[in-house]
Amino acid sequence: MVTLTAMSDAVDAVVAEIAHAIDADLPARTAELTDWFVEMIPEFRHDETVRKLMIASTSANLVAILDMLSHSIPLDRITVPPAAAEYARRFAQHELSLEALLRAYRLGEHRFEQWAIEALGRQPNIDTRLALGVLAELSRRTNRYIDQVIEGLIDIFETERRRWSSRTGAARAAQIRLVLDSDTLTEDAAQQLLAFPMRQWHCAAVAWLPAEGAGELQAAARLLQEVCGRGPALTMLADDRTLWSWTVSTERDDIEVERLRSGVAAIGGGLRLALGAPGYGLAGFRGSLREAVRARAVAETDEDQSQNVVRFDDVAIAALLTEQSDDVYRWITRVLGDLVADDPGTGQLRETLRVFLDTDGSYTHAAARLHLHKNTVHYRVRKAEELCGRPLAEHRLEVEVALRAATLLRKRLPWNEPG
Repeated sequence: MVTLTAMSDAVDAVVAEIAHAIDADLPARTAELTDWFVEMIPEFRHDETVRKLMIASTSANLVAILDMLSHSIPLDRITVPPAAAEYARRFAQHELSLEALLRAYRLGEHRFEQWAIEALGRQPNIDTRLALGVLAELSRRTNRYIDQVIEGLIDIFETERRRWSSRTGAARAAQIRLVLDSDTLTEDAAQQLLAFPMRQWHCAAVAWLPAEGAGELQAAARLLQEVCGRGPALTMLADDRTLWSWTVSTERDDIEVERLRSGVAAIGGGLRLALGAPGYGLAGFRGSLREAVRARAVAETDEDQSQNVVRFDDVAIAALLTEQSDDVYRWITRVLGDLVADDPGTGQLRETLRVFLDTDGSYTHAAARLHLHKNTVHYRVRKAEELCGRPLAEHRLEVEVALRAATLLRKRLPWNEPG
C-alpha cells in the first residue's frame, strides 16, 4: 500500500518534471503568452519600451512559478518579481485599468495549466491516481502564486497611481486624453477644455529617456517650444520616462531638425525625440501625436540608435506598418521569399538591392554609395533576385517597399529562417 508520504513525494517529483519540461521551451512560452495578452486585452498594446517591460514581466512570473514548482519553494516566500512590479507601475502611469492587468494574470494562469496538462500527458506509464494528484497540486500551487502576486500588485498599482496623480496633475492629463480620444468633442469644446488654440498648426513630439529623468524631459519641452513653437505650448508626462508635447504656429513652418538634434545632444541623458508632421486644427492635434508615437516605435526598433531626432515623414512606411507586425512580416516574406533569411550574408544582399533600387537601378551609382566594385554589385543584385524568386522589373515597387520595411522594422518583426 502506498503511504501518503510516498504519494506526496511522487507528486512532487512529477510536478518538478513538468516544470522542467515547460522551462525547456521558456522563450517560446513567453512569446505565446504576451502575444495572447495583446490579442485579448486592448490595454496591452504598448509602445516598444513598455512592450519590452511587459515581456520581462511575463518571463519573470513564469520563471518564479517554475522555480516554485521545481524546488518546492514554500508559498509564503512568494513575492512580486521586480519586472512585474515595474510593469504594474508603468500600467498605472499610463492610466490603464487595474482590471486589465489582473485579467492578464488569470489568462496566464489558465494557459499555464493547459501547458501542464499537455506535459503530464507526455509522462510515460503514470497511473490515474498519481496523475490526478499531480494536477490537483499543480493547480493549487499555481493558483496560490497568482493570488499572492495579485495581492501585491494591487498595492503597487494603487500606490503608484496615487503618487503619479499627485506628481503630474492628473486632471490636466485626463483632459488631454479626453480631447485625444473623444469622437464627439468639437474643436471649440476642445479649445475651451484645454485653454489651448485649436485653429492653428500643431506639431506634436514624443520625448523619451532610457531611464527616469524629469529634468531632461522638461528641458526637451523647452527646446521644442524654442525651436518649433510660435505660441503657447502644451505638455504632458505620459509616464516617468516619456513626455508628449504640442507646439502651435499660425503657419505650417518647416521644422529645424538639425537645431533640434544639437539641442537634444546638449541635454544628454539618452534623450530622444520623435516628431509628427504639422497638422491643422483638432484633427492635426490628434494626428500629429499619433504620427510621433508611431515614429518612436520605429526609432526604438531601428538598429541605428544614433539618430536622436526622428521625423515621422522620414520613417512613414515603417511607422504605418508597426501596429500589424505579424501581417507585415507575412507580406514581406511573400514579397522577398528567401531574401528574408536572418543571416549576415543575406542581410548584405538585402542592403545591396535596397541601395541599387534607391539609385534608380544604377550599378555604377550603387557601387559608389556602397564603396564596392560595380561587378560585385551586379553579382549581389542577381543573387538577391534569385532568392526573391520574382523578377525585379515586374515587382519593383513591392520589393522596394518590403526592403525598406524590413530594414526599419528589423528588431520588431519575428524573423526566422525561410521555409
